[in-house]
Formats: sequence, C-alpha cells, structure tokens
Amino acid sequence: MSTAVQTGGGVGGTVQASRTPDWLLRGEPGLCRCGPAGIRRKGSFVEKTLTGGADLLRQVMFSEEIAGRPGLLQRLDPRLKAVSLVVLLVAVGLVHHVGTLVACYALTLLLATASRLPLAFFIKRVWLFIPIFSGIVVLPATLSIVTPGEVVLPLWHWHGAPQGFTAQGLTSAALVISRVATSVSLVVLLTLTTPWTRLLAALRALGVPRIFILIIGMAYRYVFLLLGVVTEMYEARKARTVRARRNDRAARGFVAASAGALFGRAGHLSEEVHLAMVARGYRGSPRTLHAFRLRAADAVAAVVVLAAAVTIYGGDVLVGR
Repeated sequence: MSTAVQTGGGVGGTVQASRTPDWLLRGEPGLCRCGPAGIRRKGSFVEKTLTGGADLLRQVMFSEEIAGRPGLLQRLDPRLKAVSLVVLLVAVGLVHHVGTLVACYALTLLLATASRLPLAFFIKRVWLFIPIFSGIVVLPATLSIVTPGEVVLPLWHWHGAPQGFTAQGLTSAALVISRVATSVSLVVLLTLTTPWTRLLAALRALGVPRIFILIIGMAYRYVFLLLGVVTEMYEARKARTVRARRNDRAARGFVAASAGALFGRAGHLSEEVHLAMVARGYRGSPRTLHAFRLRAADAVAAVVVLAAAVTIYGGDVLVGR
C-alpha cells in the first residue's frame, strides 16, 4: 500500500510520491476480549509484585496525609493513644460474647468517622487480610467432627447421624473473627491517626528499648528505599527489551540474576541510610519537631478510655448472666 504526498506550492509545486510502510498502516488486534481477534496476555509476576509495592507506598503516603488531619484522635497525645490501645486490647481480649464485640467494633467505626478517616478505606484496610484469614483458619472448627454440638446446617450423614456446621462451632468462630476484627481496628486507628515518627517517639518515651525502636525505624525507611531500587532495576531491564516475552521464564531469570546484585547493593544502601541518619543527628531515639505535652483534652480522653474498658468488661459479664 502506498500514499502520495504533494509538496510545494504555486507554479513550482512538485508532486513527490512516497511509500508508507504497510506495518504502520496495518490495524492491531484489541487488548480486550471484545472481538474474536482480541488476545489478553497475563502480566509478569515481577511487574505485578512491583505494582503492588508501589500501591503500598501510595497507601503509606496517604496514611501520613490522614494523620495530619484535624480529627478527634489526631489531637491526642501519642503516648496516651498507645497506652489507651493496650488498655482497650486487654478489655476486648477478656470479652466472651459476640454482641459485646460487635458493639466495640461499631465504636471503632464511630471513632474513625470522628477522626475524618475515609470509612470505606478504613473498613477495607481492616477486613482485607487478617480477619478473613482468621475466618479461613477457624472454618474447620465450625464442623461437627471438630466441635460436637447441635447441627444447624447438615452437610452429610455418618452412620445415620447428620454432620455439618454446629451452633457451638459457629459461635466460637464468630467470637474469634469479631475479636480479631475489633483488635485490628483499634491498631489501625492508632497507626492512621499518628505520624510514624511521633509514634516511634511515643513508644520510646514509654520505655520501649532503644534497639527495638532503631530496628523498626530503619526497616520502615529502608523497605521503601529497597523498593525504589528494585523498581529502577526492572524498568531499566524493560527499557532494553526489544520484544515482549510470552511466558515468565525471562522474569524468573531476571529475579535469579538480580538477587545477588540486589543483596550486595542492599548492604551498601543500608550503610548509606544509617550514615545519613547519623549525620542528621540520629542517635537511636526518634525526635520530633513538637514536644509531647499532656493537655486537658488528653486527661478527659484517659478518663473516657478507662470508663470504656470498664464498661466493656462489665457489660460482657452482665450479658453472660
């Protein structure tokens, strides 16, 4: 196929014929399954992993932005929030009824709303991994072969007796899942409403060993630096790739070839990160621009937390009678 291009103007104009390559004019198949010619190839697992890491980095940056909002929990002293978390976790751990735990979880949702947290983001962050995983773990305990009791949903029969989900097993599973969900919600509330540096400084002020704070602080900074290095290595390889691979063999080869180089570079980068932190005055204890100071609102919050813990435990005892 060819096209003619006319150049020049007026009397002296000339007509020059040029040939356009066929591959430039040829239509390409679609990337979706909307037609018979469309073919969708699965992406590389390396690229998916790096994309997930980038999403994690964006979530952390978003969490830092949330911690700076003028919400209810953001105004409280980080030391008070850390101690209050321990008190509430102990109270939730002593609860033995699902209804009490559901009420506690509803309270965490109210606190998230008062702290100006996106409710959908908060719920997804809580339920996406740990409670669902706990539900999968405790699922066998709901069956009659593990937890004998009254069968409420029969699945099969064994020697004439129905076997399946029991009321006692379902109650125990609901208790575990609701307790985990409530506890994780309390922890997420603390981490989303407190900047990371202030949280580490609060833990150090409460007597947490310095080496523990040092390891957590270095890991938090280094994991994102290492993620950036891996992303740069993969993008450099992808930019030098002429044609796309049809399988993950090249990706596995890239991981194997880059593991040693990344390990050596990681050691060098960790030393650089540590020297940079020391050059900026880091001596193992995190410091913040704003000094910790207990105010009247913190005293009121401490009283409310103690009252809530007593109410949770006392209410659960009354429900059990």
